Amino acid sequence: MTAFLAKNDVSEEDKFSTVEALTQYALKVAPKLVRKAAGKKLGHCLIVLAKMAFEDYARSAGSVCQCSACRGKGLIYKVKDVVKYPGIITLDGEIMVEPKIKNELVGDLCESCNGKGQLTHRCRCKGRGKVLDEAQTKLQGVPVFKLCDRCAGHGYKRVPSSVAFAAIKHLVPDLTQSSWSRNWKPFYEKLASKCFIEENIAEKAFKKVTI
Repeated sequence: MTAFLAKNDVSEEDKFSTVEALTQYALKVAPKLVRKAAGKKLGHCLIVLAKMAFEDYARSAGSVCQCSACRGKGLIYKVKDVVKYPGIITLDGEIMVEPKIKNELVGDLCESCNGKGQLTHRCRCKGRGKVLDEAQTKLQGVPVFKLCDRCAGHGYKRVPSSVAFAAIKHLVPDLTQSSWSRNWKPFYEKLASKCFIEENIAEKAFKKVTI
């Protein structure tokens, strides 16, 4: 229930409690090879994986995140030459009065978020999880839909495992891609799945109470 409440932004305390519980679960089920590779950094690694697994679980087609390009400001600031006074130039091109130009910090609209300061996790299928199957539609003469290849029908972009790999590699520099794929990735995915499993259990228990 705490995971479900945290997913729906009921309170920050629920998020903290969920990540904490997920970290404790990770400590119990962490594979031997993961423990060996992490060494003294195991605790930090498990916290990172728990946080990222929760983020993956909590995502939806309607959820948003802060734009990393502009850090939520909507503008990207750069030092540019700004014309404060254009000066006076004759028709012959002779400069009568020199223009005044100063270097100033100027904010340009962030192209990544179009100035919104936030990015949506919604897939290109607009969160529907389905897209038009053009081949079948042409063949049958009626609109036929199929699961979106980009999001596998979820309707939103999941947290790429490569992001988790980069975060763990920062803590465990010797971690290789093959070791991550073989030992760490299945473990990371198990943590995300645990959240969905617990939510399903809570949902069933809630239905029993309300029926």
